[in-house]
Amino acid sequence: MLIIDHKMILDLKVDAINYFNWVSEAIIQKNKATLPAKLSLKIENDGFLNIMPSLLKNRNLSGVKTVSRYSDRNPTLDSDILLYDFDKGTLKALIDGNIITAMRTGAVAIHALKTLAKKNFESIALIGLGIQAKATIKVFASVFPNRKVKIKLYAYKDQHFQFSNFIKSLPHSDNYEIEYHPTYESLIKDSDVIISAVTYFENDICESHFFKKGCLLIPIHTRGFMNCDIDFDKVFVDDVNHIKGFKNFEFFKPKMNEVSAVINNNCEGRSSDDERIIVYNIGIAIHDLYIANEIYKLCLNLPEVKYFKPLNNDWL
Repeated sequence: MLIIDHKMILDLKVDAINYFNWVSEAIIQKNKATLPAKLSLKIENDGFLNIMPSLLKNRNLSGVKTVSRYSDRNPTLDSDILLYDFDKGTLKALIDGNIITAMRTGAVAIHALKTLAKKNFESIALIGLGIQAKATIKVFASVFPNRKVKIKLYAYKDQHFQFSNFIKSLPHSDNYEIEYHPTYESLIKDSDVIISAVTYFENDICESHFFKKGCLLIPIHTRGFMNCDIDFDKVFVDDVNHIKGFKNFEFFKPKMNEVSAVINNNCEGRSSDDERIIVYNIGIAIHDLYIANEIYKLCLNLPEVKYFKPLNNDWL
């Protein structure tokens, strides 16, 4: 078993386009995966411990991802991945899941954008400007290196200034025109793509009529947009079983499908530039396991990798 920690993954300097390509392949393979619904243990102050097993037998991949949120902890979100060789039943690696989670989530969001946004989108609105938003824009810059867009930022404390500096550090930063908006309504109005990386909203953030025709809404952490479930033209998800508990599931079920079905040509994605579409990628572990296995292969020959041999049955 290998121990692959946060620093080792950072030192690999994996380009954002690799995360996007790995996620894209995992989405194609989704219908071949075994994905039990995540087990979620609730913790006080809106915390949780999520446990997510997954299996992709044709790639000999199985494992478990855990994600926890403790509001008083730094970092608030933390994640680990156990990666198994399914055929042999051996544990290949214990891997820090934080970089993988952030980059995977960003890659999935940009995959949804590439798949379901109208082709001539000109603006992206961002709500929540932490690590997850940075990962998402980093993947966007890698997938669309020559795309000129307006990036609209929700002004909160000084986060929008810090995020602007981050955008300016990206390759091809001259492609981006940056705007600040003091309200959710002004941010969302006239935006072609809206990405929310806020982990918690108590209520919907604004009335659905502020979302223009043809927009694509990607709520990374799912909260704050339940009115859009009902009012939008189409709803796409990464896995139906993972969102059956959503409050409005029965309302949007007739207009819902999985992103993987679009990719595999089993259903239509966007059919017009007037459709308002919302995408709930709640997070499925097969994406993380697919990336974790690629990280594992890159780490095999690193000198600092720590190997731990399992005990045999002669220890007593």
